[in-house]
Amino acid sequence: MTNDKEKIEWYHDFIDRGYKPKSDELIALYYFDKADEITIDDTIGRLASESSIGTWTTLETLDDRIYSMRGRSFWNTDNLVKISYPLVLWELNNIPQLMSGIAGNIFGMKAVKNLRLIDTSLPIEYIKGSPGPNMGVEAIERIFKKEGPLLACVPKPKIGMTVEQHCKVGWDAWTGGVDLIKDDENLTSQSFNKFKDRVEQLAKTRDKAEQETGEIKDALINVTAETHEMEKRVEIIHENGFKYFMVDIVTTGFSAVQTMRNLAGDLDMAIHAHRAMHATFTKHSNHGISMYFLAKLMRLIGVDTIHIGTVVGKLDSPKQDVLDMRDLLLNQEILEDEGRHLSQSWGTMKATLPCASGGLHPGVLPEVLTVYGTTDMVLQVGGGIHGHPDGTYAGSKATVQAIEAWKENITLEEKARSSPELKRALEKWGYLKPV
Repeated sequence: MTNDKEKIEWYHDFIDRGYKPKSDELIALYYFDKADEITIDDTIGRLASESSIGTWTTLETLDDRIYSMRGRSFWNTDNLVKISYPLVLWELNNIPQLMSGIAGNIFGMKAVKNLRLIDTSLPIEYIKGSPGPNMGVEAIERIFKKEGPLLACVPKPKIGMTVEQHCKVGWDAWTGGVDLIKDDENLTSQSFNKFKDRVEQLAKTRDKAEQETGEIKDALINVTAETHEMEKRVEIIHENGFKYFMVDIVTTGFSAVQTMRNLAGDLDMAIHAHRAMHATFTKHSNHGISMYFLAKLMRLIGVDTIHIGTVVGKLDSPKQDVLDMRDLLLNQEILEDEGRHLSQSWGTMKATLPCASGGLHPGVLPEVLTVYGTTDMVLQVGGGIHGHPDGTYAGSKATVQAIEAWKENITLEEKARSSPELKRALEKWGYLKPV
């Protein structure tokens, strides 16, 4: 520790390229564009300082014990830097506190023009402090008693329907073979579709659909609101026999999602995570926070399903990003891919189901399933069901038929010979990839 009371620029104390992080330390990987007037070392020193114990000057209150807790920039190449942090800096199972450190003031520093948190490798001691998913992949068997993938459907238009219209669409989709009816991100409890009414009427419709089909049906009903209101809404959903509920995880915030995970555990329910608003900080490759790391946080907190992209749909989702997130959510051990993400061990934490959504229809589903290479997932189809020339029921059947074709390892054209609903869907959309 420096004893030079006159020294103001002490940021290089937070650089140690020979340092070997201990197994219980957190390691963060950042991309940065430095300010013109300072050096790379000035920049990476500031990042490690401001995200741990440092400030702009040396301190009379800084003793050797506290100094040993400093973050260390121990590796960098080009515009990438890795910073290690002692575990003692972090409160277990407190995601807001974690983000206030590794993604806090450093984003506002003059030293960086752009800064992106790519990933953070969390030691197993930190992982054990969080519950992880209540069900995760197990939801397929525990709730639906079937093999995946699960098929979800958003009644469209996504907002504006009355409860009666919503339930009619739900009936057509459920009886056509859909597993889950899903609210969209901006449907909560508006005057034209009150939350409690929607839940109660949808529960009655679900019961009839289960009697009609002999299959288990559920719903991803959006509880997004102020946190105490969300708790009330989850209780209503639970009282009406649903096993899932949905939360807009970015707009509600990490604290609220943690609260919802605790409640899901108490009620033995599953959480569907909608990522609305994520692109405000994940879309640009040189600034913000990666969607990969957001997905990691959500598995850590314990959501059971989360949207990660389709590759072929209408939303921005590069193939390698989707594959990386699929592995992150489903696997227990992740190896480092230099510059893209760090290694991660999940220990015994349950896996989270990835969800593909946005611009899907029967003509592209086999490609999506091939990209994912697993049935441990949720396929969410909205317009590609309701836009079917013969309506929602036929669109649901066509979607199920497309999934069956992939499982049977036959082409959609071959399947369509005995599946009139699929044939009609292909006549309308073919293999169109929405943009």
